Amino acid sequence: MRFDQITLKNLIHSYKDWPVEGNTFRDLTPLFNDNKALHLCAHAFVERYLDYGLTHLAAIEARGFILGSIVAYQLNIPIILVRKDGKLPGKVIRDTFTMDYGERTLEIQDGSCGEGDNVLIFDDLIATGGSILAASTLIRKAGADIAEAAAVVDLPDSGGVEVLGEANIPTFTLLAYEGK
Repeated sequence: MRFDQITLKNLIHSYKDWPVEGNTFRDLTPLFNDNKALHLCAHAFVERYLDYGLTHLAAIEARGFILGSIVAYQLNIPIILVRKDGKLPGKVIRDTFTMDYGERTLEIQDGSCGEGDNVLIFDDLIATGGSILAASTLIRKAGADIAEAAAVVDLPDSGGVEVLGEANIPTFTLLAYEGK
């Protein structure tokens, strides 16, 4: 099956001034509702990461869980749930960061990964890079290495890929959209 950016881009809806004025929200829900598009996305990521020597995939709440779970399953690796503050039981590792529209704290369960693990961080979209940067902090605190960060969409005007590059986190995305 051939990867088709145009098909995927046509499914992603844009909502200006949501959730705050000046922001354009890229809604991937229609992509997740289309079996062929979801399959195309999953296949593109699985094909890329088959030989990366990954031991885990860290999926960021909430939309990163959808495709991240499929990719982890197909790669036959465990998934680490990167959740918002207060959603995970037991001992957790946490990090707080600033987003365009407020602060956010993310957590992983302690023991989700450790020394010698090679983790792919997965989210639906890279804007400022804050979520992935926080997830990388958690994974590194646990002792694991970051193989790469992956997302369906990059918003280059928000600068996230550059921020992640400065933090030595290589990135891969399927699509890019101009604007914030």
